Amino acid sequence: MEKKKATVKKGPAPVQRQKYVVDAEGMAVGRLATNVSLLLRGKNTPQYQPHLDLGGSVLVKNISGLKFTGHKLDQKTYYHASGYPGGLKAKKLSELIRQRPEEVVRRAVWNMLPKNTLRDRMIKRLTFSK
Repeated sequence: MEKKKATVKKGPAPVQRQKYVVDAEGMAVGRLATNVSLLLRGKNTPQYQPHLDLGGSVLVKNISGLKFTGHKLDQKTYYHASGYPGGLKAKKLSELIRQRPEEVVRRAVWNMLPKNTLRDRMIKRLTFSK
């Protein structure tokens, strides 16, 4: 009786992730978020495929220099629900910028990434420096 040889399956090749630095000085939040989400998804690379996570890691600098137009600082509101009855919390953009400016950019990028399991992995590669 002959022994069968084991089948060796090769997985996907390891991804070589690039590191990008984006300067947020004087940029609007939406413009910044579209650029960052494009880099996180890897759409700027020739190997891009929508079902694969081939993007790089992004460092965003100078968040305090973001530009806001109109009355957004007073009128835009961010909501968070705890899941309990009456647990809806609201913060104005001006308050959130003062306390945690990176949260404004992170939420904008989060909503521009694909709504699937890749989004969690992509957002982890987004970092900030003051």
